Amino acid sequence: MSEEKPKTNAEEKPEEKEEKVDFDQFIEVRKIKEKFPEAIEDLNYFRDELTIRVKKEFIVDICKLLRDDPETKYNFLTEVIGVHYPDREKPFEVVYHLYSVPFSKRVRLKVWLSEDEEVESVCCVWEAANWYEREAYDMFGIRFANHPDLRRILLPEDWEGFPLRKDYPLEGPPGYREKWLKEHLPKYNKL
Repeated sequence: MSEEKPKTNAEEKPEEKEEKVDFDQFIEVRKIKEKFPEAIEDLNYFRDELTIRVKKEFIVDICKLLRDDPETKYNFLTEVIGVHYPDREKPFEVVYHLYSVPFSKRVRLKVWLSEDEEVESVCCVWEAANWYEREAYDMFGIRFANHPDLRRILLPEDWEGFPLRKDYPLEGPPGYREKWLKEHLPKYNKL
């Protein structure tokens, strides 16, 4: 009887080969390239999900194109989220997850921003973007131009800082929590 050697992690996982993807096979990419040839900055296809990074000045037009084109019909905005990468030249990323109900397809759009930049609001394309963009503003400080009501949605208006930034202190700015509680919750002080 021969002893079987235990498998290592390297032996268990088949080698992942990076396959060259022909992005022109995707109708979304073709439509964007056709209408806005200089808009696409990067393309990625991973685990059956297409991600298109675009220049910020094209986001509204691209969203309208993908929503209105009869071959794409991305008629549902699933979410808009912010991401913070403090070590990048453009540390903020706004991610738009779109869904086409008629075609049962998803696509992800991304825009990169620096601290002093803002991106156009897509509320004119999908009204549902209103609260999603307010949350990205509230948690990350990402500003959306022409937003109908850009103000905090989760935290009080006078809250200092943006808690989901990676450089935000874990317990908030020193002393701010206590100061805020004293000012806003006088009954708390009596406990």
